[in-house]
Formats: sequence, structure tokens, C-alpha cells
Amino acid sequence: MNIFMPDIILPSSRPLLTRTGWAAFMMALIAVCAVAPVLNLWVPEGSMFHMSTYAVALLGKIMCYAIAALAMDLIWGYTGILSLGHGVFFALGGYVMGMYLMRQIGRDGNYKSDLPDFMVFLDWKTLPWHWSLSDSFVATLLLIVLVPGVVAFVFGYFAFRSRIKGVYFSIITQAMTYAAMLLFFRNETGFGGNNGFTDFKRILDIPVATPTMRMTLFVMTGLTLLGFYLFARWLVGSKFGRVLQAIRDAETRVMFSGYNPLGYKLAIWVISAVMCGVAGALYVPQVGIINPGEMSPANSIEIAIWAAVGGRATLVGPIIGAFIVNGAKSWLTVAYPEFWLYFLGALFIGVTLFLPNGVVGLVKKLRSRIAGGTP
Repeated sequence: MNIFMPDIILPSSRPLLTRTGWAAFMMALIAVCAVAPVLNLWVPEGSMFHMSTYAVALLGKIMCYAIAALAMDLIWGYTGILSLGHGVFFALGGYVMGMYLMRQIGRDGNYKSDLPDFMVFLDWKTLPWHWSLSDSFVATLLLIVLVPGVVAFVFGYFAFRSRIKGVYFSIITQAMTYAAMLLFFRNETGFGGNNGFTDFKRILDIPVATPTMRMTLFVMTGLTLLGFYLFARWLVGSKFGRVLQAIRDAETRVMFSGYNPLGYKLAIWVISAVMCGVAGALYVPQVGIINPGEMSPANSIEIAIWAAVGGRATLVGPIIGAFIVNGAKSWLTVAYPEFWLYFLGALFIGVTLFLPNGVVGLVKKLRSRIAGGTP
């Protein structure tokens, strides 16, 4: 041993998932790829075990929200940057997919034109330049990643380079999504104005409203969620992820240690935005509509609420939070629609005051008490 240079013991690499974690992951994989398709497509509708089309659409939508919540956890839970503008990235991915779906309508629209109906109504003669690649599925897949990624890179570069942080960063991101919403409301931008895009017919010339296509989108969404979860687990367990957590806990010390936080924050910001864009692209064909309302500041705040309710810096917590909040929303907006917003506000206040670590934190606390024999 060198007395002048003591040995440094590096932390050992942890497995991606524990044995219990892998078991839960495989159960979720089987449920998405096997159980749900069987219950929906093969079990007769009259059976108590039949999974209805409504349930497929609802769970598919919530899984898209869960991807957005997972993306929020990477930037807020592990990097300490609260974004109130992630709804804009979700909507951008949705609009890219919506443009492709509108082109797939072809001459089956109300006006029997090659142009989307809203363009014919507004007396447009040709497609605007930003629609030029919208008829290509391959280009659409690339743009779903590139458009939110480039917007996030440009915004994040100037924001992080100016060392904007804390509540000021949150306010600026909220202003960004509000400005984008106002822009997309304008008819002359070529995004359908207030009504947005709807009345989708086909994907890859396959009817989108068939049970098989609905289930295909459901399975793709579930696989994407599970894939992003494994990616996020790997990311936060890597050296890159440990630097992110160090930036969250003490950014000044990270700078004194020789790391430049700008590159790390910008990278995770772009990754998080791309994940939201993918979620939005999967969301649109399942819901059947995309409009500027998806960019409202309230939607971005809800994404943060999902992460807070489930438990920040846990990865699985925001996924659970998305299912809890949106499951409650689905029920309350039907049974007690006038109380939904009050419930959402009370839930967020209650979690902030009494469950700072969310549902996952509460479960861990109860398990530790039971293991320690504490009543």
C-alpha cells in the first residue's frame, strides 16, 4: 500500500434489478403481452373476465402518462430540477404522430381532398413546409425523437448556461409551455388551431379503430414503458447517474470536483424530453385526438404531481403515482366531476405535508417498521 496515496474503494456495481424486481418485471411483461390480449380479444364479451375496449384504451392512456412521469423522475427526482413544462414535449411528440395520422386519412375526409380537412376549410392550397415529411412513417419515427429533443436542447442549453435554477427555472418552463400552447392555437401555424387533429383512420394503411390495432398499440405502449424503466434503472445506477444525484445534492461541490454540471443537466434534460415525446406519440392514436390543450400548464403540473404522489427518486414510484392519480381521475370525473380538481389539490397538499417520499416511501417505512418489530 502506498502511504502517500491511500487505496480508494469504489462502490461495487449493483444488479439492474433484484430477484424480486425481476419477478415483478416479468409479471408485468406477461400481463401486457399475454394476459391483456387474451382477455380482450379471445374472452367473450359476456364473460366476467373480458377486458373491455374502454379498459384497454384507459390503461393504454395511463401507461403513456406513466412514461411521462418516469421522465419527470429522472429530471426532478434524480437531478433536482423541477420542470413545469414537460407537457410541451409530450404534446410535440403527439403532434408529430398526429400529422402522420392526418396524412393517412387521404381522400377519406369530409372534403375528399389530399389536404387535411381543416386546411381545406381554411382555404389552404398546399401543405406548409413543415408537413413535407409527414407522409413517411420512418421520418415520423425520427421526428418524434428529434423534435422534442432539439427543442429541449436549445431551451436547456441557454437556461443551464445562464445557471437558472430552482423556482426560477420552474417558472420559465411553465412560461415556455404556455407560449407554445398559444402558438399552436393559431390557425396560420398549420396545426389545426383550437381543434387540433382528430378523426384518424389508419396507421400504415391499417385501420386504427379495430380491436387488433388497439391491442397492438396497448402492447407497444406497455413494452415501451417497461423498456424505459430498465433504461432509467441502468442510467441512474451508472457513473452518469451518480453525478446527476451529486448535482441534485450539492452542485457547487460537483463543480469543485472538476465536473461541469452543464453537460450532465443538458443530457438528462434532453433524454427526459425525448421520453415524453415518445409517450405523446403513443398517446395520440389511442385517444384519437391531439390539440393545444395538451400543452396547458395544468397538464405539466399534473406530471409533477404523479411523480410526487408515487415517490421521487424511486423510478417505480412515479409509475404507480400515474396509475393512482389517473385511475382516481377516471372514476371521479364520472361519479363526482365537480370535485375532481378539489381532490387533486388536496392530494398534492396531503402528499407534500404528510408523505414527502410518496406512496413508495410510505411502503418502505412500513416494511422497515414491521421488520424491526416496531408497532
